[in-house]
Amino acid sequence: MARISLNSITPLKFRPYSFLGHQSLSTINLSMETQNKNERYQKICCQTDPTNPTDSSSTEKLIEEPGLANVDTSQAPSSSIDDRTPEYPSKSINKQIALVSTLAAVGLFLSTRLDLGISLKDLTAVALPYEEALSNGKPTVVEFYADWCEVCRELAPDVYKVEQQFKDRVNFVMLNVDNTKWEQELDEFGVEGIPHFTFLDKKGNEEGNVVGRLPRQYFLENVDALARGEASIPHARVVGQFSSAEARKVHQVVDPRSHG
Repeated sequence: MARISLNSITPLKFRPYSFLGHQSLSTINLSMETQNKNERYQKICCQTDPTNPTDSSSTEKLIEEPGLANVDTSQAPSSSIDDRTPEYPSKSINKQIALVSTLAAVGLFLSTRLDLGISLKDLTAVALPYEEALSNGKPTVVEFYADWCEVCRELAPDVYKVEQQFKDRVNFVMLNVDNTKWEQELDEFGVEGIPHFTFLDKKGNEEGNVVGRLPRQYFLENVDALARGEASIPHARVVGQFSSAEARKVHQVVDPRSHG
């Protein structure tokens, strides 16, 4: 009986490995959680400025696209702005441009109107004597003019330009209607208004005449036809604004020595 009582009150014995196994599992879980916390802490501590993802000390680096590694992105915005912004000239440059344009316009106006001051006296100085022109075998342009003739003075620069162009092939003669020496020529060519241009071929035969203000092109084409020896001129009978030749009676002079 004593053996039975002893066995009934004997406390139960647990195997040591069962308790140890439970204890080791808890320890492992605890250590893993601690390691995870340490890793998170290390990531935060390695980044000096958590709010700045581009910090050079961060362990997480930005991925760079191929071909852009050498591009300086810090200067890109400024260069694009410079390309979009046009450069306008300053006020001083605008003033200089305006001044040059004004001077050019004035110079062009004066050159077309004044033509370096060519006058009837200039034409007379280079004109060929009438008798010589009729005998040298060249075609001739005879201009009947007067110093008081406004249209004559106005056309002088155009006549001078054409004369300089054809002076080697065509004679240019100036006859002043105030000179009584040319009364016969005035009647022969029917001069009633001035300027009166008479176009003669190389034999002295009249091919046509132009009276008064005329386009420069008309005069140029007529002289060119004479120089080329054509049978007729393109503008044989043209009358524009002119001064009356009757006014010569007030200004008549007797000067047989003058060919003008």
